[in-house]
Amino acid sequence: MDKEKYVYVGLPQKQKAMEGPERGALPGCECCSSPAAWVRASKDVLTWRLLKTISMGQALSLLICGTAVSCQYLAEAGVETPMMQSFLNYALLLLTYTAALCCRKGDGNIWQILKTRWWKYLLMGLTDVEANYAVVKAYQFTTLTSIQLLDCFVIPVLMVLSWFFLKTRYRPVHFVGVAVCLLGVGAMVGADLLAGRDQGSTHAVLLGDGLVLVSAALYAVSNVCQEYTVKNLGRVEFLGMMGLFGTAISGVQLVVLETNAVAAIKWDLKIAGLFVAYALCMYGLYSCMPLVVKMTSATAVNLSLLTADLFSLFCGLFLFHYTFSGLYIVSFVVITVGFIMFNAVPTHAPHPPPGPEEEDKTPSEEEVSPQGLREEVGPQGLQEEERGEEREESCFRRPVVTYVTERCTRM
Repeated sequence: MDKEKYVYVGLPQKQKAMEGPERGALPGCECCSSPAAWVRASKDVLTWRLLKTISMGQALSLLICGTAVSCQYLAEAGVETPMMQSFLNYALLLLTYTAALCCRKGDGNIWQILKTRWWKYLLMGLTDVEANYAVVKAYQFTTLTSIQLLDCFVIPVLMVLSWFFLKTRYRPVHFVGVAVCLLGVGAMVGADLLAGRDQGSTHAVLLGDGLVLVSAALYAVSNVCQEYTVKNLGRVEFLGMMGLFGTAISGVQLVVLETNAVAAIKWDLKIAGLFVAYALCMYGLYSCMPLVVKMTSATAVNLSLLTADLFSLFCGLFLFHYTFSGLYIVSFVVITVGFIMFNAVPTHAPHPPPGPEEEDKTPSEEEVSPQGLREEVGPQGLQEEERGEEREESCFRRPVVTYVTERCTRM
């Protein structure tokens, strides 16, 4: 007799075959059957891969925290050279990743890349450099609160760009996760206001706010280009080209805009150490961020970076004697919960662009195929195909969980 076999697919795909829904459970809903099913569903969500993604995202936030602390100390010493600091980061990328491209042979050689795609990387480098410069410049005209709030504009812009250019399709739970993360940012800003940390200038607020919005839009464009390049052309190529064009562009702007500021620096061991610390933190951020983007998406990475301001605040409690507020802890928890919600369910790209690294894509970036499920389940499930027979498979998708229905004939 024919029976239905349901396989829970979750993220990542952890399949569990069972002989149809239990009595009392809703059709097609495993989570309603028993408390044990809720435990199994939780294990399918809180997987090692998700925990690894969270950990790597928070490591990126710590690197951003390192850049913020070093910038704060440089500002207290009267040093304001954002373009020089960016130039040091791009120069490190040039010395490592661009040099690695020069040593390659064949189509991956730097000369072949420049022949075919040089203008694309030029635009990407220009976008990244100007995004960094605009947000740093905004601190001279507007308040910290405005920057923290308006900088979140990068997330909706990034989602829109991913929808149109990367063909990413989001589900309702993704929008809920983003909303929860933004609520966490609101709690953080509220804690800043209660603690009296509304720092910054107010003599040209509209100009400063406009610079923040421009920076957020440029960051979104840069991150979408980064996600496409890393997943299709490789991390080394992306970082090598960013090092090449970023060094050239930031070097020109450094000479034009900050020659006098650099000449006025009173160099000592402390100032030099702060520049080195900033450059190393930025280099680590640029080197590691493509790894997390490849595992998840640019949107997920930006959600995880929302906690960077919180890490800076926690450091400020000890280094700059900031006032503590319990809302900081609440904000951190809320942002983390929203990040988990966003990553617990895969986004869907119906027509992912082909590339040499396509086989390394994670389930969050590509559609799960029944063939892939059959190979992963194991000998007790769908891996063993019946000899000499063709089997029909149909896939039914739901907003949060996915079920694969397979007809099989039992002796």
